[in-house]
Amino acid sequence: MQILQVPKEDLKRIFGVFFKEVVFFIIAVFFLFFDGTYFNENIFEAQNTLNVCMILAFFAMFYKANPRVRTLMIIGVILGFIGEHFFSKILHMYTYRLGNVPLYVPFGHGVLYARIFRFSKASIVKKHQKAIESFLTILIIIIATIYLIAFFDVFGFLMTIGVFLILWIQPKHKLFFLTMYLLVVVLEIGGTAFGAWKWPEIAFGIFEFLPSNNPPSGISFFYFLLDIGCFVIYTTIHRKAWKRLKNIRQLNK
Repeated sequence: MQILQVPKEDLKRIFGVFFKEVVFFIIAVFFLFFDGTYFNENIFEAQNTLNVCMILAFFAMFYKANPRVRTLMIIGVILGFIGEHFFSKILHMYTYRLGNVPLYVPFGHGVLYARIFRFSKASIVKKHQKAIESFLTILIIIIATIYLIAFFDVFGFLMTIGVFLILWIQPKHKLFFLTMYLLVVVLEIGGTAFGAWKWPEIAFGIFEFLPSNNPPSGISFFYFLLDIGCFVIYTTIHRKAWKRLKNIRQLNK
C-alpha cells in the first residue's frame, strides 16, 4: 500500500490538514441530532436554529476565503439547492424529516466543496496525492463491500461502481471526489441515524430489484454529478478570468 511508504512526518502533516478542513463536518454530524426525530419530538423544533447556524458558518468562511474559494462556495450553494430539490422532492430518492429541504443543506454543500477543495490543493497533500488516492480507493471499496454483504445494499454498491466510472472518465479531480465520498458517507450515517432524513428500502421507493440501505453506501454518485457541474462552472469562470488577465497583460506590454 503506497500510503505506508509516506514518511511519518508527512503523514502527520496530511492528517493535520485533513483535520483542519474537515473537523467542521465531524462536528456537523453531531449537530444533526438537533434536527433528528428524538430532539424535535421531545424538546423543541430546532431546524430553523440549525439553518441560521449553518448560514452564519457559511458567511464566516466566505468572508475569510479567497476569491477562487468564494466562487466555488456560491456555485456549490446554487447547485446544492437545485440538486437537493430535484433528488428529494422530484425523484423522491430520500425524504427529509419535515418533507422539505432544510436551508442548512445547500449552504452545507457550499462549505463542504470549499473545504475539500482546500484540502486537495494543500502542498503536502499534492506531494503524496497518488498514495492518498490509492488509500481512499481501497477504503471506499471496503465500505461498499461491507454495506453490500451486511445490509444487502445493492443500490449503494451499484452507485459506488458509478462513482469509479466517473473517476475513470474524470481523473483530474480524483482526490477531491474520493474525499467527498467518505465525508458524504459520514454525514449520511449521522443524518439517517438521528432521523433528520430517510432513504427508502428500495431505490427511489420504486425499483424492488435494487434493495437499498438507509443510507446507501454510494450516495456520493449523485453528489458527484452536482460536483462535476460545480467544477465545470467554476473552471469555465476561472478560465475566462485568466484569459482576460492575460489579454490585459499583453495590452500593457
